[in-house]
Amino acid sequence: MAHTKATITVTKPAMTKGYAIALTATTIFASTGIFTSYLLTNYTIAPLTLACWRDIIVSLVLAIILAAIRPSLLHIRRQDIPFFAAYGFFGVAMFNALWVYSVSLSGAAVATVLVYTGPAFVVIAAHWLFHEPITRFKVLAIALSLAGCILVTGAYDLTQLRLNPLGILCGVGIGVGFAFYSLFGKLSAPRYSPWTATAYSFGFGAFFLLLTQRPAQLVSMGNAPLGWLTLFILAAGPTLVGYALYTASLGHLPVSVASLIATLEPVITAIMAFFLLGERLSAMQLVGAFLIILGVISLRREE
Repeated sequence: MAHTKATITVTKPAMTKGYAIALTATTIFASTGIFTSYLLTNYTIAPLTLACWRDIIVSLVLAIILAAIRPSLLHIRRQDIPFFAAYGFFGVAMFNALWVYSVSLSGAAVATVLVYTGPAFVVIAAHWLFHEPITRFKVLAIALSLAGCILVTGAYDLTQLRLNPLGILCGVGIGVGFAFYSLFGKLSAPRYSPWTATAYSFGFGAFFLLLTQRPAQLVSMGNAPLGWLTLFILAAGPTLVGYALYTASLGHLPVSVASLIATLEPVITAIMAFFLLGERLSAMQLVGAFLIILGVISLRREE
């Protein structure tokens, strides 16, 4: 796959379609937090093992579906194998692994906020790779999104934070991993279907994560049919569809815009937790949600 700098021109109808796809992807993907929390709370499965199974199930289910209904989408050029291997390692495996370590070292709130340093990396890299302009609206959206994430996750409460250099480094690495996934998805969009890109990136991601697992770890959940069913639904449902739709949105939107729309995820997750789990939203969370939404609206205002 030839990766050269090129100016990306996106029409307004394509932008509107891209917004719709990206918002749908973010809404679907936001439900992964509910499933993940349920599994980690009720079953004996390590976070990295859960991430490994997610990648395995996503790649296998998608490969089986494509083989049955459209085998041509499983064909990639031999010279593109290193590209998809890097896509899987940096955009999937590294992202998942660093997420686990960041949460364990610094807590979920800090890890979540640091994930959304990713759009800042994306904006800079997209300017260099695709000549996407760095506008004041994008800078404003990044600032509002980060501020909103801090409020939504409670990272402003210094008494609850566990800060250490290694944890912060892992957290920034999550943001870089998010940027890699977005940029690799944009680079693959002109040549491959988002379903192809998702199947191969998660396939290689599963391979790299498998290298971190012992056989006993993979079956640590034991005889728990409901747990395994929940894990399968998590992977084959919101993970697969959410990532595939996000990748599809990269064919219609500047990658910097798509990555900023994805910052709505913690807001949507908080709303889902309110309705499904009865978790109450504090005044600070509501203010944070408003800031993130305002940041996304500013992107539309730019048009």
